[in-house]
Parts: sequence; C-alpha cells; structure tokens
Amino acid sequence: MNYSKAQLWERFQKYYTEFPSIELALDLSRTGITEDFFAQMEPRIQKAFAAMDALERGGIANPDENRMVGHYWLRNPELSPTAEIRSAIESTLIKIKSLTAAVLAGKIVGFSGKFENLLVIGIGGSALGPQFVSSALGEFGTGLRSFFFDNTDPDGMQRVLAQIKSALGRTLCVVISKSGGTKETRNGMLEAKAAYESTGLQFEKHAVAVTGEGSELDQFAKTSGWLERFPMWDWVGGRTSELSAVGLLPAALQGIDVDAMLAGAKACDITTRSHQTRENPSALLALAWYEAVGGSGSKNMVVIPYKDRLELFSKYLQQLIMESIGKEKDLDGRVVNQGISVFGNKGATDQHSYVQQLRDGLSDFFLTFIEVFVDQKCSPVSVEPEATSGDYLSGFFLGTRQALIESGRSSICVSIRDISAFSVGVLIALYERAVGFYASLVNINAYHQPGVEAGKKAASTVLNLQKKVMAFLTTNTGKQFSALEIATGIGTADEVEHVFKICRRLSENKVRKVSMAKTSPIFASRFSSQ
Repeated sequence: MNYSKAQLWERFQKYYTEFPSIELALDLSRTGITEDFFAQMEPRIQKAFAAMDALERGGIANPDENRMVGHYWLRNPELSPTAEIRSAIESTLIKIKSLTAAVLAGKIVGFSGKFENLLVIGIGGSALGPQFVSSALGEFGTGLRSFFFDNTDPDGMQRVLAQIKSALGRTLCVVISKSGGTKETRNGMLEAKAAYESTGLQFEKHAVAVTGEGSELDQFAKTSGWLERFPMWDWVGGRTSELSAVGLLPAALQGIDVDAMLAGAKACDITTRSHQTRENPSALLALAWYEAVGGSGSKNMVVIPYKDRLELFSKYLQQLIMESIGKEKDLDGRVVNQGISVFGNKGATDQHSYVQQLRDGLSDFFLTFIEVFVDQKCSPVSVEPEATSGDYLSGFFLGTRQALIESGRSSICVSIRDISAFSVGVLIALYERAVGFYASLVNINAYHQPGVEAGKKAASTVLNLQKKVMAFLTTNTGKQFSALEIATGIGTADEVEHVFKICRRLSENKVRKVSMAKTSPIFASRFSSQ
C-alpha cells in the first residue's frame, strides 16, 4: 500500500464519512479497501444484516445454551420480543435510579454515615465495562469515588482496601456475577466481607448484588439481608452487559448520566441498522477488519485513542472482540481457529513506546486511531505562541498516522466530537454491532465462549488436586515426599507437574504450613506438612 499525498486526498474524499446524528466520523482511506472489495463483499454483508435483524427480533443466537442475545433491547426496550422482557428492563432502570438517588441524598447510609466510596467486585465483562466507563466519565465530587476488585489476586485486593483505609463504613459494595457462582467474584466478595467484619462492620449493610434471579449469589444476598438485588438476564452476555445493571448501576452511583449513555447507544443502533453498507459505520468497521486480516485473523488490531479518558477502551475492546471472535470452529462445525488479537495503549504515550515497531518493525497489525475533536472543557493554556497542549496532541496523532502510511502500514480512524456519556454510549454500541457483523462475515458464533468455560473447568480440576495434595501431606505430617511420590500416592501420577507447581507455591506461603527441602535438580525436592 503506497499512496501519494494526492491519492490519499482522493481516497479521503471517497472513504471518509461523517454520521451527524451520532457525532461520529469514520475514515477508511488509509486501508486497502477499494470499490471492488465493497462489491465483492456486498452479498456477505447483506447476509450479516439479515442475521442481525433476526438476532434483534429474539432469535436463538446462542444454540449452545439455547438462549437469545438481547443487549440491543437494553437501550430500546420497545424492541423487546416480549412484554415481560420490556417490563424487566424498564423497571430495573427505575430501580437503579431510585437506589442511586437514595444513596447520593444520604437516605441510605453506611455504618459510618453517608456513602462516599463505591467498591465494584466483578471479573471480565462485569468489571471491564464499569472500569472503562468510570475512567472515561467519572468526575471527582459528582458521586461516589470508585474502586474495583477485578481479579482473585489477594495482594491486589489488599492494595485496593489500603486505599479505602478507614472509610469502609462509608463504602458501598456492588457485587456482580451473572451465574452467582463465579469463583473470582465470590473470592472478592469474601475478602471484602472479611475486611468489613475485621473492623466490626456488617458487610450486608453495605452490599448490593447484580446477579441472575435465583442464583447462588442472589439467594445469599436475600437471606443475608443485603441492601438491594438487581437482575442479570440470561440473554445478556458479560462482555455486552455495560448498559444493563452491570454497568448502569456503578455509573449512576458515580454521578454519570446513564440516560445519555443509553441515548447514545440507541442513536448508534438506529444508524447501524441501515442495510446501506456505506451508511452503516459498524458494517464499515467490520469490512475494514475483514480486509485488513483477510478474514482469517492474520494481523493484530492495535487501538490507540488520543485521549487519556479512553485509556481503558482498548482493554475493554480486547474482551469484546477476542472473546467474541476467538473461536475454534465455525457455524458449520469446521475447525477454523478464528480470532483478532487486540492491543493498545494511548496516544501520544505511544510516540515514546511501541510506535517505533509499528512503523519500522513487523507488519503484523493494522491500526485503529480514536480521535476526539474537543480538546478540553475549560479554557486552554498556551504552551507556546499559537499552540496548546491539545494542538500538540492532534499534531502527534496526524504525524503518527502519516509516518505509518509512509511505511505502508494501514489504519482506520474513528472520530468522535467529545468525551461525554452520549459518545461513550455510541462507542459501545458501534463496536458491539461491528463484532456481530464481523462474526457473520467469517461464519462464527460471536455469542458463546467455550474456551472460557474450558478454562474454568481446568481451574476447578487443579483446585481439587490441591485439596488431595494437602490431605495427603496432612495425613503424613512430618514425612517428606517428592512431587512424583505425592502424585503417585494420591493416584494421579500423570499430574506430577501440577503437583510440583502446587507444592512449590504452597511452600512460599507460610500460613499453609508446607515445607520444601530443595535439592538438585529442583524437581527432586521434597515436601512435607509441618
């Protein structure tokens, strides 16, 4: 791809489109897209439009679990396939606003007084969406200050609790788990509960649940007398749940305008329902991805937003795109190993990090720039005559974009007017639908995640193995055994590697009372229970 500046201007006029109703623009001029490509792909994208129409009407889009996929109804309940679903969406939003108003007005308080902090406990989509929105839209002093448990790393949770310090009695916890049995979230809840109780506080008087009706978490919250419970429906996947109670409740509690977020997503949905390919920004994005990776994931997607508030957007897109597109088999059962790997940071930070490789190194990627037209809300400071920091940020963006095309590196540019609740809603809806369209183009199911479930099952197997190891060592207290002897002793000789790794870690955590007598080679080391 080697275009002159005159050719780039011609292509810009042909492949740059503004969508005024959603304050968004899309530039595909610096990709390899041609008119012939559009003509060739038109039958496929029309098929994708039809598949999306069926999805929104309530068709079974996830045959593995025999469920609908209805995150589009969240921002337009009138589209719901049943009156029951519409009522559930509308009543939940009312309930979110009611609880938020009571909390922010001080009518619902913690042990130490009016709530000041929010601790969100979740994993995957139950954390990434709320974190992205908090980073993009959160403002100090307008609502609760947010903190997150998004992993089962105890040290990470202790770091968060250290930031909250003595304010636990003024901290509201929102625990999010669709199934109610997700171990990472359960662990985070138990760590938080222990922290509250260690200071003489009742955790349940500071806790709210977002979970499936009748789930393990739902029942626990109900019987324990938590402040409130909000639903997660089986027709909303975790990675597309930001505009359900999963994301709306934390956002509202932080003082973020959730109605504007929903309005942005709804407006984007209206625009991206168009069957006119060139008038549909999500379809254009999906086609640009297809052209860039040859429909086979041959290149990585690098996402660089030129705005600090969008720093977590690439991380959010990692899950949305990679969990949706990364599939072993297509809809016909053929092994295809589809996927698009997503990476990213923020501009202009990248001027001083990996842009060097993007320009001169491996050509194994395509870029997506996120441009924001409005620099800031307050009056700018001139850092030199006739130049502001925002001018420099824009200059770095345009300069990087030009340097990359000069090296034959393609890029997409998504431009939005400003960072607002409306524009964030637009971005969420834009990419959700682009993922659905791309999945149709490559004939895969974007709405299941067998690999994730396989990982959870494997983790459970390892934890059960650890219980057997500990039982064996405890039964033989004071005796030393090699990993092979332990594995053989518990009837799992083929799991000796995992036994060694388990014992090695336990020996470094003194509270577990496992000792390691190191030898050479290290694999012959002997372990015992104290």
